[in-house]
Amino acid sequence: MSFTPLTWTPVQRHVAFACFGAWTLDAFDFFILVFVLSDLASYFHSSVAEVSLAIMLTLAVRPIGALLFGRLAERYGRKPVLMLNVAMFSLFELLSAWSPTFGAFMAFRLIYGIAMGGIWGVASSLAMETIPDRSRGLMSGIFQAGYPCGYLLSSIIFGLFYSLVGWRGMFLIGTLPVLMLPYIWFKVPESPVWLSARARKESTALMPILRMHWKLCLYLVVVMACFNFFSHGTQDLYPTFLKVQHGFSPHTVSIIAICYNIAAMMGGILFGALSEHIGRKKAIIIAAFLALPVLPLWAFSSGSFTIGLGAFLMQFMVQGAWGVVPTWLNELVPANARAVLPGFVYQLGNLLASVNATLQARIAETHQGNYGLAMACVAGAVAVLICVLVAFGRETQGMVITGREEPDGRPATANRRTPVTDNQHPVSSSHH
Repeated sequence: MSFTPLTWTPVQRHVAFACFGAWTLDAFDFFILVFVLSDLASYFHSSVAEVSLAIMLTLAVRPIGALLFGRLAERYGRKPVLMLNVAMFSLFELLSAWSPTFGAFMAFRLIYGIAMGGIWGVASSLAMETIPDRSRGLMSGIFQAGYPCGYLLSSIIFGLFYSLVGWRGMFLIGTLPVLMLPYIWFKVPESPVWLSARARKESTALMPILRMHWKLCLYLVVVMACFNFFSHGTQDLYPTFLKVQHGFSPHTVSIIAICYNIAAMMGGILFGALSEHIGRKKAIIIAAFLALPVLPLWAFSSGSFTIGLGAFLMQFMVQGAWGVVPTWLNELVPANARAVLPGFVYQLGNLLASVNATLQARIAETHQGNYGLAMACVAGAVAVLICVLVAFGRETQGMVITGREEPDGRPATANRRTPVTDNQHPVSSSHH
């Protein structure tokens, strides 16, 4: 039986909230952009496809941030680097609001993307290294639910304030994450796993790890590219699809986005917790496969209710698959690279998927503005690829991460893994 948040120590709950909050507010700042793409295109006298390059740039440079901030977190600790990340992406969100030219706006979004790239790896490692092993699947779902929660917040803010503050005001509101810094400073301790590793003077050199585990790293980059096409391919242009293709009002767009982001949070938590009982791989595959029958309702139906229902079901499945990813990646990689490697392969996957918004916009433009067709093509293809690729991966359910205490104060035992049944595959048989 998985430990629930109610059985965690106060320190563990503070860490869980801070990591969830950092990822939520990071996503909040990112998704503000997708709600104002058409406004920016009008303001800068460009097309939506051209402005969507800002999304591509933001995603493309995130591996730089994951590598930079991940390495800093391995050397100086998770907590101070997490605070630095939050401060930086808040600053460049502020600067985006005052962009005098399209070129300046693109430059600010590029630097914002570097800052954004560090959050996931640093925050997920801090969470997974602090939370009890037996509730790591649940924490994975909660943590990853921060992404749709950020989207949900941006949906609500867009619906409530856009008509009052415009696109510049939306970016100004995006500076609010900086208010998290005092909470992290006073309430969140350093990762016990990092403190233990530092006491043992373990090496954090990255290149030897990459050379030893290059097959695993390559596999994870490809898997994470598919995952990022799955999420961004079903989210980034969806508000534009609703506004442009269906002519829905900002209020209707906001209501639909709120509904599908609530579904995304529910899916992530459910499948994350479920992975503790049926395994990481099986939970991911079930969620990704169930997205396929939802495609017609999600992309090709008409009317706000049916489209909203399709969006609700689609994001439940998409983020359900994603809910298992934080714990699966942290369990797959070597302990002395946990702050850098999961985030790095995740963001390299993001780099490969960074063409998504521009690709979908181009497909739509060549099919008389049919954004539904463009999104369905991408989502359907990567859902199948995720099922196939994850099936070849290694199961990590039951692994123990050293360096923490359980809620009753007992130290966690040494690293162990459940028996692996798919030893014949090179990815499956790699050991750390």
